[in-house]
Amino acid sequence: MKADKQAWVGLFVLGGAILAVGAILLFGKFHLGSNSRRYAIVFQDSISGLAVGAPVNFRGVRVGTVLSIVLEFDPKTHVAYIPVMVTMFRDNIHVFKQDPDDQVVSNLVKRGLRAEINQVSFVTGQSEIDLDFDPSTPANFHPTITDLIEIPAKVSDLEQIKQQITQLPLRELADNALATLKTVHQLGDRLVDNLPALITSLQTTSDHSQVALDEAAHAIADLRGRLDTTLDSVNRLANSGDKQLTLRSADLHAVLAQAADTMGRARAVLDNVRSLTGERAGMRIDLEATLRDLAATTASLRGFASDVERNPQLLLTGRRQ
Repeated sequence: MKADKQAWVGLFVLGGAILAVGAILLFGKFHLGSNSRRYAIVFQDSISGLAVGAPVNFRGVRVGTVLSIVLEFDPKTHVAYIPVMVTMFRDNIHVFKQDPDDQVVSNLVKRGLRAEINQVSFVTGQSEIDLDFDPSTPANFHPTITDLIEIPAKVSDLEQIKQQITQLPLRELADNALATLKTVHQLGDRLVDNLPALITSLQTTSDHSQVALDEAAHAIADLRGRLDTTLDSVNRLANSGDKQLTLRSADLHAVLAQAADTMGRARAVLDNVRSLTGERAGMRIDLEATLRDLAATTASLRGFASDVERNPQLLLTGRRQ
């Protein structure tokens, strides 16, 4: 009976172990029997959150896992390197016109394949390795650290932000912020001292402005009344003018007709005068003879006047022949 219980306990432990191994193989995504190869990624920056067993993804597709993480320090250059060994599941990577197994990743690296560390969760702090093409990032290899085919590493966007923040002159910014706060505090004190007088001045200005606005409103109202009266007068004048024009239109037509008749008569008189003063008209001949006689008489009088001026006695004695 006791032996049967021990046998059942042994079977239960064996079954639990089998289930545990199956769960690890299933949920851990270990490809024990798959075609996999090992590669190296050498980091120089922090790999915080990266641990053995972390996934290696290419644009969200898991293509490998982290096998080991070590630290290498070069005493000559005082530079620390962190080589990370990863295994790539060839069953998850299908390349058209596939190259030989040893050249697939090498050719992808030549085309710009790079590795970076990204944080999976800000809560747990876990990180993973992400692969993608970025030909703009130079490929730095470390043959003295690893003999495996190396996938060049690049700095992640988050790490770049951290580096930029680290390079910021935080002390200088803090001093400037303190100086600004001090200036603001001094300005606040001045405002507290000068604010009552400023408020009084503003109140006085507001009162004066209100008085001016009231006067302007009264003036506008008065002007509006005068404008209304003026417009009424203009309207009455226009209406009266229209009536006068209507009443006087007949008289205007009569005057225009009389003016036209007068112009016709004047034109006829001018024609008569033109005919009387023609070159061959008798009246014109008589007028010319009369004008000649008048001219001769005028010349004689002018000569006599000149003689009288020289000898006034001629008025008494007359001219001697």
